[in-house]
Amino acid sequence: MNIIRNVITWYFSKKALPYWCVLGLDCIIIVISGMIAIYLSQGGTPLQSSGFWQCLFELACSLPLYMVGMRLFHTYSGVLRYSSFVDLARIGAALVVGSIANYILFLCLPDSVFPYLRIRVFFFLIIIAVVLMWTLRIIVKTLFNSTYRINNAKRVFIYGVREGGISLAKSILNDEHSEYVVKGFVDDHNEMVGRYLMGQKVYQPDAHLVETMFGLGVKAIYISPLCAKSFRDNQELVDRISDAGIKIMMMPSAQSWDGKSDLSYQQLKEVDIEDLLPRDEIEVDMKSIESLLTGKVILITGAAGSIGSEMARQVASFAPAQLILVDQAETPMHDVRLYMANRYPDMQCETIVTSITNATRMEHIFSKYKPDYVFHAAAYKHVPMMENNPSEAVQNNIFGTRVIADLAVKYGTKKFVMISTDKAVNPTNVMGCSKRICEIYCQSLNKAIIDGKVKGVTQFVTTRFGNVLGSNGSVIPLFKKQISNGGPVTVTHPDIIRFFMLIPEACKLVLEAGTMGHGGEIFVFDMGKPVRIADLAKRMIKLSGATNVEIKFTGLRDGEKLYEEVLNDAETTKPTVHPKIMVAAVREYEYEDALEQEKRLYEASFAYDDMETVKIMKEIVPEFKSRQSKFEVLDKKD
Repeated sequence: MNIIRNVITWYFSKKALPYWCVLGLDCIIIVISGMIAIYLSQGGTPLQSSGFWQCLFELACSLPLYMVGMRLFHTYSGVLRYSSFVDLARIGAALVVGSIANYILFLCLPDSVFPYLRIRVFFFLIIIAVVLMWTLRIIVKTLFNSTYRINNAKRVFIYGVREGGISLAKSILNDEHSEYVVKGFVDDHNEMVGRYLMGQKVYQPDAHLVETMFGLGVKAIYISPLCAKSFRDNQELVDRISDAGIKIMMMPSAQSWDGKSDLSYQQLKEVDIEDLLPRDEIEVDMKSIESLLTGKVILITGAAGSIGSEMARQVASFAPAQLILVDQAETPMHDVRLYMANRYPDMQCETIVTSITNATRMEHIFSKYKPDYVFHAAAYKHVPMMENNPSEAVQNNIFGTRVIADLAVKYGTKKFVMISTDKAVNPTNVMGCSKRICEIYCQSLNKAIIDGKVKGVTQFVTTRFGNVLGSNGSVIPLFKKQISNGGPVTVTHPDIIRFFMLIPEACKLVLEAGTMGHGGEIFVFDMGKPVRIADLAKRMIKLSGATNVEIKFTGLRDGEKLYEEVLNDAETTKPTVHPKIMVAAVREYEYEDALEQEKRLYEASFAYDDMETVKIMKEIVPEFKSRQSKFEVLDKKD
């Protein structure tokens, strides 16, 4: 047995047999099949004495035409251990073609030349040779899968048994270069548990699953895209698997599978934390968005940022007449420029490096391109930075928004969509308050247009949402870097929680809100369940495989609060046609008052007196109460 095992291991350790070896084996099978066919059709007499050599001669003469058939269908080009149904079908076709060609040739010759090869012989030969060639390939494939491949491949489980799971299993089995072998399936439907698929058992995702996987030597689990939500929702199972050091392979959250196209295990990547957060899939009315944006001139500010660049990618897919991208960050803007040139070479795309506060330059851009739609994503967003630089928050976030909004009205923009934040609700920091003042200005300007106080057609829509996963400066990239450096992972407070949403999903909701908005609305998004940042850090450490990384609590930063709100306490919401989007009913402001207050704040900001600047901001937004900040003294004076 050891000798046989050693021979099998030696053979399968080679890349493949040379094509002439496969061709030689098939020719031998044809000759043997021909001998058996002669015996079945004419009895044993022709195979006795000199008749045996005559039969062997006739079969040898028939081989060239069979080889022609093999050449036509490339039967010897395949690797035996990776044979598939297509390869087996080609063998049958090659034998039929070879037999027909030989029979026609022999009909043209005197019977005395080839006395034994008749039509019945060719009929039996085809059947016998097909069976023997198929059997050879099946035996080799079975030996490869059951001995060498299993002993040398990495063993995996597949979560899901419907189309996605089966497709993953087949892609592993049929990939000649695959380093993996499927040892079982996992499914949360009881009717499938205990059954066998493709020779492997279906297990239940219970408390014993990890133990079962260890017993079978399984070190990775592949998650079918169709079962990703049910897997994420089973947080206990996710924890057990990640705690055990078993690799979780999923399709990246930014991608999707339609359930119909080809699916390969190579499309799955080792899981990122954002793939494991429990969340509902977000669907939007893409046709409405397409009808709104196709053939239109679209301007996006902050186009080099996390949100702005994703907005640009999504808008580009709707074939706008022109896409105008504005940002002051040169290098990231260059990356966006290259992406657009490579992905959408026929689209007119302008990448402009400038600041939204440069009123002269922005006027030139609006007068030249006259955008139909503006998506305003440009802003300073880091809370501690703006807490230390309130004048810059005023000059960039607030004044920059006023510049863009006024130009949109002046040049007839149809819709202006401003991207705001949940930090604008009951703000506790300068950044959040600056965004709330932007909301007030846009809403009041929209009301002034409706009331006829300002001449224009622009509809102003505001969208609020929380943190987006993986955005520049967010906790996940920071935690990844800290973990790779050996820690510690810094969390401000053990009880701090945040809402999270994927960047592509957030941008889809912005586009959807822009489609349904008629002007003056503040749309708020259902951000799902809040996530405790300390738990997020613990899970990232587990997924990394690190065992000695500590979590260090550093205390709340300036302007930071334990939890974010999406609506003001005094606000209520109204539903929309999209279950994830609501409209906030907020207090209305007169445009003249909002403009006067903003001008006063802007002029004061150039004195760079932080206390005076923030004092005026608090007068404009009375609910702005500073936390963990030097500006708390201003609240105590009230």
